[in-house]
Amino acid sequence: MKHENMVRRYILLLIGLIINGLGVALITKANLGTSPISSIPYVLSLSFKPTIGMFTMIFNLLLVAAQICILRKKFPLADLLQIPVTFLFSLFIDIFMLLLEKIDPASYPEKLIWLLVGCVVLGFGVYTEVAANVVMLPGEAFVRAVTTITSIDFGRMKVIFDVSCTAIAALIGFIISGGLIGVREGTLIAALFLGTFVRFCRKLLLPLEAKLLAQNYSADHTQGENNI
Repeated sequence: MKHENMVRRYILLLIGLIINGLGVALITKANLGTSPISSIPYVLSLSFKPTIGMFTMIFNLLLVAAQICILRKKFPLADLLQIPVTFLFSLFIDIFMLLLEKIDPASYPEKLIWLLVGCVVLGFGVYTEVAANVVMLPGEAFVRAVTTITSIDFGRMKVIFDVSCTAIAALIGFIISGGLIGVREGTLIAALFLGTFVRFCRKLLLPLEAKLLAQNYSADHTQGENNI
C-alpha cells in the first residue's frame, strides 16, 4: 500500500510538472511579463540564444548548489531529486513554447486573457506539485533552506525571494538592453494571483487529494499551506 501511494505521488508530481510547464509558456506568450520565478530565465532568453527552458535549467541548478552551500551537511541527499525534476520542468517549458509558437495576442485584452489563463494553469500545476509532497522545485526548496537557518517564516521569505528575482531580472534587462524587458505588469499579476489560486485549489480539492493519496491530511494540509 505504501509503495502504491509513493507511485501515485510521483505520477502526481509528473502531472504537476507538465501543467507547470504549460502555465509558464502561456503566461510568457501573453507578452506581459512572466512569473517571478521565471523572470530571470525569461529576460536572459530574450537576449541570448539558449531558450527559456535552458536558462530555467541553469538557474534552478544554481539554486540547488546554493541550497547545498547553505545547509552543508544538513542538505538531504534525497533533495538531489530536484535535479531530474528541474530537467523535466525545463523540458516541458520548451516543449509548450514550441507548441504555442503561433500564439501572438495582438490587443491588450487578448494578452490579459492569455495571462489569466496561464496563471490559472500554473496555479493548478503548483497545487498538484505541492499535493504530491515528494520533492520541491528548487525555487521553493531554496526558500525552505533559507528559512531553516533564519527566523523568517516560509511565506515571508517566498515574497522576498520573488521580489528579488523580479528586481534582478529588471536589472539584467537594463544592463543588457538599456531598458525594462521581460518584466511587466503580468509579473505582478502572477505574483499576486498564484498563491491565492493555489490555496483555493487545496481547499476545493482536499477531499479528493486525501482519497487519492490515502493519507490523513489534517497535519499535512497545514504544512502544505505553509509551503505556498
